[in-house]
Amino acid sequence: MASTHLVEPFVCQRCGHCCQGRGGIVLTPSDRQRLALHLGLAESEFLTTYTETMNGKAALRVGEDGLCVFFRAGCSVHEDKPAVCRAWPFFRGNLLDAMSWKMAAEYCPGIDLAAGHEAFVRAGRALLQSAELFAAVDPQSPNALIPFDD
Repeated sequence: MASTHLVEPFVCQRCGHCCQGRGGIVLTPSDRQRLALHLGLAESEFLTTYTETMNGKAALRVGEDGLCVFFRAGCSVHEDKPAVCRAWPFFRGNLLDAMSWKMAAEYCPGIDLAAGHEAFVRAGRALLQSAELFAAVDPQSPNALIPFDD
């Protein structure tokens, strides 16, 4: 009997590639509150210490190495990490556009192109819905998490 092994569209390799880049980790209002609480800080102190405003949105700062300020041989706030981190790589662009998905796979070793874009979209929608990661459409939300219709 032939093997029926299914290919997972994404399995995190904990490589830290998605933790790189200035401005990439945009915070929702609930992210700001949750991370401030996690760190035992007032939200205003958290924002001043760990974020910068980019295009009118609060984004986590990066260190001199270009990595998120909370990446230290892994995510130091993993249990309370931001919504965009929880959602990666199931961002709006990667779900809507197969070329964006292929480009993300060149960067992220956890994306398995063998699963196909349709399976990736199904897995992404399921995660975003079950974890309630779709963001409200407002000026503070990460565009990557705004809901969409096919």
